Amino acid sequence: MKILIIEDEKPAARLLKRRVEKLGYGIHEMLHSVEESIKWLQNNPNPDLIFLDIQLSDGLSFEIFNKVDISSAIIFTTAYDEYVLKAFKLNSIDYLLKPVDEEELKFAIEKFEKQFQSSSSSFDLNELKNLFTNNQVEKFKERFSIKIGTSIKIIETENIECFFSESKATYIHTKEKKNYLIDFSLDKVEEQMNPKKFFRINRSQIIQIDSIKEITMYSNSRLKIILNTYNEQDMIVSREKVSDFKNWLEN
Repeated sequence: MKILIIEDEKPAARLLKRRVEKLGYGIHEMLHSVEESIKWLQNNPNPDLIFLDIQLSDGLSFEIFNKVDISSAIIFTTAYDEYVLKAFKLNSIDYLLKPVDEEELKFAIEKFEKQFQSSSSSFDLNELKNLFTNNQVEKFKERFSIKIGTSIKIIETENIECFFSESKATYIHTKEKKNYLIDFSLDKVEEQMNPKKFFRINRSQIIQIDSIKEITMYSNSRLKIILNTYNEQDMIVSREKVSDFKNWLEN
């Protein structure tokens, strides 16, 4: 039986390989990205069984199916929430929750041998793709590590009142009224923060919703924000962002 592992985390791939081999099966190949998997599958016969991680380093593994016709049976591996896993099961898809449990692995392979060895796997790939894309939990940055001399300080995002840029540097301002220099641009910070909690009001400032003390009208149809402790620069919502800012406050 030819078995393929597609998993972007190499330690996880090696662990899965060892556990499959412990059950008496050989691994034909291990691949680690969407691009690598497409190239390999285009140039090799389909394996009997694929252990397929859902989220790879360069995209969702469903993208592989858009480029290659695959007749192999699939056992998904995932670290995502239980409601997604239940949906896979309803669609008769085997899955393994990472880190892989040996007993569950054995059961999944035995199920494959009973149900799929004599015929190709069949499932609604588009339905699963939509399900996963619509339900996956986005992960946002929860803390920053700040180097202070020879020490490292951990700052939780819930304790951040705002981010601001000054003289081409980016700073965190905490609820304890302290500023810390960080090694991120404001653009990068914006990408990593939960948009329900943080909003970029202009080119140089991002505020946290729980830290807003007062909002007042300002010139040229703009808004002025007063935070609980930050008072080093005026915080003005740029005119082009006022509408989005008001929507953000209400959501």
